Amino acid sequence: MRYRTPLLFVLVGAIWGTTFPAVRAAVDVVPPVLFAALRFDATALLILGYAAVRGYRVRPTRGEWASILAGGVFLIALHHALLFAGQQYVTSAVAAVVVATVPILTAALSRLLLPSTALGAVGVFGLGLGFLGTAIVANPDPAALYTAESLGVALIFAAAIAFALGAVLTQRTRTELPVASLQGWMMLAGAPVLHAASLSLGEPQSVDWTPAALLALVYLVPIAGGLGYLLYFDLLDRIGSVEINLVSYLLPVFAALVGWLALDEGLESTTIVGFLVVAVGFGLVKRRALARLLDL
Repeated sequence: MRYRTPLLFVLVGAIWGTTFPAVRAAVDVVPPVLFAALRFDATALLILGYAAVRGYRVRPTRGEWASILAGGVFLIALHHALLFAGQQYVTSAVAAVVVATVPILTAALSRLLLPSTALGAVGVFGLGLGFLGTAIVANPDPAALYTAESLGVALIFAAAIAFALGAVLTQRTRTELPVASLQGWMMLAGAPVLHAASLSLGEPQSVDWTPAALLALVYLVPIAGGLGYLLYFDLLDRIGSVEINLVSYLLPVFAALVGWLALDEGLESTTIVGFLVVAVGFGLVKRRALARLLDL
């Protein structure tokens, strides 16, 4: 039983890391924002159903809607619209490395929006390393700056900023609504926003469900959305929010491996170097929390 927590930690990293190649395969044939909307239509019902079966309080109070709407707009709708759109242009590994900047960006935005949070000079340097790592991954060519890959990295980095902002806003408005119920309602609030965005972008609303796209949706809803979140909630209770952020640094490993095996994606040296720089930046930003964790 003493190995249960580390095994669950690696399993969450494997499940969520594999979502990047799953999305990459799907958005080749399905409009990306529509695909994100369909994913959260189904996942919201799954998570809320789980919360109800477990006996958690599901019905939110009037004061809890601020947190739900902040999460629905930023964590679910804006983050995933930008992420899925960006994944049309980059490999799974590149997308996962850029998303790994979320904990760093969250710390920076917390400093701006939560007065009790201090970043400090070392933390600012770590934040700078996060930006530098993303630039290394993008590997822009001055002679051809506006390439499809550069656009993809820019969209995914914007998705990371949206997620970080949503995390801080929900922290400011956090109530006693159980985490599973809160996540389910966020998804239920975010899915219509994604549908509206898909329509406004002029995406086709009919989907040609190829075997690859259907398999990706099946993986993303019951496995990544259902099992993945159940394991996440379990770990959150066991190790806390700071430690669970470390799972972000397992995602690129599994994304690169599965992307190579399933989609024949290559792995550039700049992606590896950028990932290491981002990881060092995270270590500097979260150095005190990591030190406390090591003491345990």
